[in-house]
Amino acid sequence: MDTPIDPETLQAKAENAFDIVSKLFVAHNVHLGDKLGLYESMKDQGPITSQRLAERSGYKERWIREWLRGQTAAGLITYHGDGEFELTPEEAMVLTEDDANPASVVGAFQFVPVLGSIVGKLPHSFQTGVGYTYDSFGADGAECIERMLSPWYRVSLVQEALPKLEGLVEKLASGAKCVDVGCGASVAMVTMAKAFPKSEFHGYDNSAHAFTRARANIQKAQVTNVFLHDSDEETIPADHSFDLATALDCLHDMSHPEGAVAAVRAALKPDGTFFVIDVNGKETFEQNLSDNPLAAMEYNGSLLCCMSSSASVEGGGAHGTLALHESAMRALLTEGGFTRFRRIEELEHPFNAYYEVRP
Repeated sequence: MDTPIDPETLQAKAENAFDIVSKLFVAHNVHLGDKLGLYESMKDQGPITSQRLAERSGYKERWIREWLRGQTAAGLITYHGDGEFELTPEEAMVLTEDDANPASVVGAFQFVPVLGSIVGKLPHSFQTGVGYTYDSFGADGAECIERMLSPWYRVSLVQEALPKLEGLVEKLASGAKCVDVGCGASVAMVTMAKAFPKSEFHGYDNSAHAFTRARANIQKAQVTNVFLHDSDEETIPADHSFDLATALDCLHDMSHPEGAVAAVRAALKPDGTFFVIDVNGKETFEQNLSDNPLAAMEYNGSLLCCMSSSASVEGGGAHGTLALHESAMRALLTEGGFTRFRRIEELEHPFNAYYEVRP
């Protein structure tokens, strides 16, 4: 028998779906504004007309005008009337980048075309269970991930996070040996290397695109105490010689994170520190559904990125963005041989949780 259709529920569901389509269009145009430098052209200019922005940016006024209207309708920039638009200081912090600005999210919109390139491949993953590595996103994917993560590393890692780890800053200042597992573009290592020139930092990853960016970042910073290692060719020395190990937003992306944890345990000194950052998820799907405002982004993004990466080899864990919630992370690290585990409650972030782990 046919189930009766409730007109109000139908309308609400249709409006929600249409709103998602609307946000898709907006996201593309945020990426376009970032790529064309339009936000940068508006920054610190106060109210500006489409004609003036066209002159500053070198683009055609009619296209600028339509873009400005769309950004205003989406609530991203401010309209003052009489054809004057403004990127306010608060909006500029979100939509432009600065080494001292942790609020920037505009780099994440670079994922719009990058993810579009992978969607067509995913039916194969649904059929086989095998996903795709981050290098499948190409050079743009590596740049996008760097832009997403870098603001926190540059502003908060050394200044706020490391001092929360017992005795670590003193070790780093006097000269420590450190390893970063899943180092990517190495912004975190470069940031620490500049702050602690007596210490040495060894990064392990297997992303060719990320390492291209890492080498450029190391050269730009002119640091000589950062060393890169291809994890497909080199293993971390199991000699208990490292004072610090880090795994920053990467364990849930790995096909076998238990292997990485075991390697870190064998590399750390008995009094060493393992600093772990991972996604701040709830314990169950139901809890994420009711109490996690980022759940829709994290579950849907997982299919495209995190779970796909974790399932990119036969037998991979396919963990997913929200898999390593606190109790799962504790179990992973305990099974890997660590005995002391502390969530650093003093560090708060809408996306991440922070852990201090000891042998």
